[in-house]
Amino acid sequence: METPPSLLQRPDPGALSAAQLEQLRKFKIQTRIANEKYLRTHKEVEWLISDFFREIFLKRPDNILEFAADYFTDPRLPSKIHMQLIKDKKVA
Repeated sequence: METPPSLLQRPDPGALSAAQLEQLRKFKIQTRIANEKYLRTHKEVEWLISDFFREIFLKRPDNILEFAADYFTDPRLPSKIHMQLIKDKKVA
């Protein structure tokens, strides 16, 4: 089914202008840079994500959402992170 020519000629009111697209592109780049800087200065985030995935791969839970909820609400988690950061500091 072909699109009627009249629909192709009308501008899309939801489309971004060239200037808006450029502004969006710059915003995305700045956001990626800021996120990268944040992750590089917060090793606890890297450890938290790595440990979470390691636990998933080792335990292979049937219900990942329940597992994630249990993992991230574990009252021992802050001390595990703290101990790992201390250990990493000693190695470095």
